[in-house]
Amino acid sequence: MTRKQRYEKILDHFQKEMPEVNTELEFGNVFQLLVAVVLSAQCTDKRINQVTPELFRRFPDALAMSKVDSDEIYEYIKSVSYPNAKAQHLAELSRRLVADYGGDVPSSFDALLTLPGVGRKTANVIQAVAFGQATMAVDTHVFRVSHRLGLVSKSDNTPYKVEQQLVKNVPEHLRARAHHWLLLHGRYVCTARKPHCEKCPFDTICPKLISE
Repeated sequence: MTRKQRYEKILDHFQKEMPEVNTELEFGNVFQLLVAVVLSAQCTDKRINQVTPELFRRFPDALAMSKVDSDEIYEYIKSVSYPNAKAQHLAELSRRLVADYGGDVPSSFDALLTLPGVGRKTANVIQAVAFGQATMAVDTHVFRVSHRLGLVSKSDNTPYKVEQQLVKNVPEHLRARAHHWLLLHGRYVCTARKPHCEKCPFDTICPKLISE
């Protein structure tokens, strides 16, 4: 099976079985989505969804969050990974949004990357989920699944290289959804430890490149 055929088979399956898909993070506006994605780095969406209701009640927008220091934000997020650093990022990010963008989250990829705590993955998620852009965010799940299913080569050994290959091979109109398809497949089926191959619809074409 060629790599092109592999992409076609996998994408066809997801289009039929999961035509509508989105982030599992819970949010009420674009600012809240940005906060949730920043918090989700090296942490589960489940944990973030437990933390953000109280956080968003206290800080529903950038203006509200910009008025406090990181210590107050920390009290709401102390159960997530790296809470001190993330609280500092959120405080600085909120102030930057108010000062430079009137409290709104910019849609530009380059502008997003200037915000504290925002890297390529976060910027791609915001562009795809909030602004409907054809971006491909690569987190640990997408990175792992892309390698295991043979969608990328062993030499694609960084998230950016994987992103480049996925963008090259996934049709533009499917990219935003493909991120979620691969992420959810990695979260619930092709897990890091003991993948559930018996549940995998791609088991018969999987090259078994399971090397953690």
